[in-house]
Amino acid sequence: MGDNLFYGNIPVGIGNLVNLSLLGFEGNNLSGSFPEVIGKLNKLEGLELNANKFSGFIPSSVGNLTVLSRLLMEENRFEGSIPSSLGNCKKLQVLNLSSNNLNGTIPKEVVSLSSLSISLVMSHNSLTGSLPPEVGKLTNLVELDVSYNRLSGEIPSSLDSCISLERLYLGNNSFKGRIPVSLKSLRGLAELDLSCNNLSGKVPQFFSKLLSLRHLNLSYNELDGEISREGIFANASAISIVGNDKLCGGIQKLQLPECSRKNPRKRLSLKIVIPVTVSVPIFILLLAALVIYHIVKTSRRQSAPPSNEWQSGLSYLKISNATDNFSEENLIGSGSFGSVYKGTLADGETAAIKVLKLQQQGALKSFIDECNALTSIRHRNILKIVSSCSSVDYEGNDFKALVFEFMRNGNLDQWLHPSTDEYCHFKKLSLMQRLNIVIDVASALDYLHNQYDTPIAHCDLKSSNVLLDEGMIAHVGDFGLAKFLFEESNTPSKNQTMSNGLKGSVGYIPPEYINGHVSILGDIYSYGILLLEIFTGKRPTDDMFKDDLSIHKFVLMALPSHVMDVLDLSMLLEEENDHEKHEEEDLFPDIESQVAQKKLEECLVSVMRIGVMCSAASPRDRVGMKFVVNNLQAIRSKIRMREE
Repeated sequence: MGDNLFYGNIPVGIGNLVNLSLLGFEGNNLSGSFPEVIGKLNKLEGLELNANKFSGFIPSSVGNLTVLSRLLMEENRFEGSIPSSLGNCKKLQVLNLSSNNLNGTIPKEVVSLSSLSISLVMSHNSLTGSLPPEVGKLTNLVELDVSYNRLSGEIPSSLDSCISLERLYLGNNSFKGRIPVSLKSLRGLAELDLSCNNLSGKVPQFFSKLLSLRHLNLSYNELDGEISREGIFANASAISIVGNDKLCGGIQKLQLPECSRKNPRKRLSLKIVIPVTVSVPIFILLLAALVIYHIVKTSRRQSAPPSNEWQSGLSYLKISNATDNFSEENLIGSGSFGSVYKGTLADGETAAIKVLKLQQQGALKSFIDECNALTSIRHRNILKIVSSCSSVDYEGNDFKALVFEFMRNGNLDQWLHPSTDEYCHFKKLSLMQRLNIVIDVASALDYLHNQYDTPIAHCDLKSSNVLLDEGMIAHVGDFGLAKFLFEESNTPSKNQTMSNGLKGSVGYIPPEYINGHVSILGDIYSYGILLLEIFTGKRPTDDMFKDDLSIHKFVLMALPSHVMDVLDLSMLLEEENDHEKHEEEDLFPDIESQVAQKKLEECLVSVMRIGVMCSAASPRDRVGMKFVVNNLQAIRSKIRMREE
């Protein structure tokens, strides 16, 4: 009965079909809990409940299905721990529990099932603890996938017994220690993913000897040392090693630094010692002269107007060298007016370099506007500009670039909507992380609208223009469309608008911008949409938002009693790595208790109401950013407050 439009619960009468050998409900809209009566169907060989909306715990009665060979329960909402009674299913060949809300440890009884010969998949859950050493009993298993969990400890060396493994996925966990040498026994291994863990030590040379290996992902660990040039390491498209800053060597396409070679110490002859001894004092005198010259030149430059300082920024050559001649490997983003590259400056600092597409109409104006907006702005939640470049390239064409602080955690859009090929650090954001981000963005807008000498409208606020630093602090960037708002009398006005064409990005553009009117109230609308996107996990341009339904209306209709139905509930399951995690846990020690649940829902309703008010269709109905900051901070304090 798979792939239909069935909804509701599985009737308990299903337990009367005692001679059933296959039960398939996959790909429907069925909900409710797993019926324990299915445990009576002890002749079942196949049970397929995947791709539905089942919830609750997996009952231990599933262990009664002793002749079961295929159990598919992925893409549901099952929670709680994996029942150890599954170890009674001694004929199980395929087990898939992925993409649920399961937690707790992996039962050793499950990874001891030597019958598992096709696949064991438990990815995209919240499983904790270690991978049990009993996994070595899976000698006939072809695929093992426990990625995207919270597993820790070392990778068990007993995996060397799993000689039939072709696909091993351990990425996006917290495994530590060295990559076990025992993996060299897996001669048939074709795909290995160890990315996004805390693995350390050298990259084993034996990987180059595994002739079947066609994909190796070691990215985002703490590996060091030299990379081989042989075997799979000779194919840059077959391996991924980014995020390991201490690696060196390898083929040229990997763009790793050369490994340092320690030469044996040799005795220096007098032919070398004497010239060096004589030349050192001369060198010191020259160096002192250069320092004095530099001080004088710097003092003169500092007395020049700020505009001249910007014109004397980095050269085209330095920008080209910093980005490795604008290589695709360093390209981290692209927009209407420019492309953004990751670059390493001469002082060793990493920067984000925005290279303008001057052939694009409006790009030059965008460059000037962004320079004007950012040269004097100083706020912890606004992206800091480091330098600029106004020069010509090697062919004599005009070249302009802006150099910004590098944000190590990318942009917010990547965290909310990661693509399948993006790496581990784009994990689900927790409730407190999302709340901190919306407060950071609101603080930046409050500064631009109310605290800066002349009010500034950003005009293009969206998730991809919110950057996150190493500490997950949000910074608003991309001021290419920003506008200073003046009255004709040159007196700043917070409500002054100017007509200058349609501004912003689809989904975030306020209704009044159709007429070309730019104002801080438009920023407030875009902020409201952004807040709703952050807490629902849905883009404002999602396919579900069509005809008369928008993300604003979607949330408005759910308030207040159905707020939990529109939220991205993964934020409540995501473990935080800082002290805020413990504070939140202290407030809600039993999240399923009615009191704690009600308190949490009240806070979330308050947050969503702010998003709805900010994104009101009529500008006069929107609230100011000072109101937003004060109220969101109060909500955060309420969540942090300890229960007495």
